[in-house]
Amino acid sequence: MRNATAPNPPSFAALVQQFFTEHLVAQRAVSPRTVACYRDALRLFLEFASHKLGKTPISLQLIDIEPELILAFLDHLEKERHNGVRSRNLRLTALRAFLKFASRRDVTSLHVIERALGVPMKRFERPMLGYLTREEMVAVLGQPGESWSSQRDHLLLAMLYNTGARVSEIIGVRVADVVIDGAACVHLHGKGRKLRSVPLWDQTVVEVRAWLRLNPTLCGEAALLPNRDGRAMSRSNVAQRLHLAVARAAVQVPGILKKRISPHILRHTTAMHMLQSGVPFNVIALWLGHESTTTTHRYVEADLAMKEKALARLEAPDTQIPRYQAPDSLMRFLQTL
Repeated sequence: MRNATAPNPPSFAALVQQFFTEHLVAQRAVSPRTVACYRDALRLFLEFASHKLGKTPISLQLIDIEPELILAFLDHLEKERHNGVRSRNLRLTALRAFLKFASRRDVTSLHVIERALGVPMKRFERPMLGYLTREEMVAVLGQPGESWSSQRDHLLLAMLYNTGARVSEIIGVRVADVVIDGAACVHLHGKGRKLRSVPLWDQTVVEVRAWLRLNPTLCGEAALLPNRDGRAMSRSNVAQRLHLAVARAAVQVPGILKKRISPHILRHTTAMHMLQSGVPFNVIALWLGHESTTTTHRYVEADLAMKEKALARLEAPDTQIPRYQAPDSLMRFLQTL
């Protein structure tokens, strides 16, 4: 009786294709944004590895993915592409996910993959959350002008502030997602295909009604906030319109130009204003669509920092506290570390 021969492991190119078509899309059913994120990470890595090893991407093998190659790629992202540590770690997360998938399809390369999976994430200090004051936010909103783009931009910024939505969520809002009769709200399609409903202020409802009257052809699956071509706005388009609004607001509040303001800062602003108004942070977590209240707790920390700044302005009592003296040379050494 002949021994059955083990099937040949799939090629590297086949593994990459199976990772996306079978694993991510068919089995895990991840969102298109996640697929795009992983795709970009693999594309960047393959381009780097191809140049570094002198091979075409299709001729690469799992055995080529040594820890040294991954570390060189991550260093390339930070030093040459000027990616932050978060972006670096996201690329590594995507690469790890692919390697774990590949290890189950090609057990002959398991020892190589295990070494590659040993490359650690890089730790970093989270920056203090930035946000706008109430006065600054009101100045950014301003008043809607008479032009079509001015009225759209005002509604865009008002909904970002009202909902605390991510940019991807707000540009994905369809006319059908907005409920303006009865309990007014907007249905947001969040990360991981999670759907949440956020109430709308009366003023926001008034503005939505006016916008739909101005644009009677907008209905059903059409984007609520389209560009001139009738398609959904892009992230860069939203950032550009916000930049113009900030420039106009600087006439009223010049100090706003010292802040680095992005659409995501408006999300932080919504959360901070809710927190300062006494809204519990578990409610804020639901409002923003956070999976864990730990993420929302960063706003509490930012608010405490604001209070510490206020405390620092107070004059401390004139009390002399004796300086601690280390008892011997060993303690002095430890104290200097």
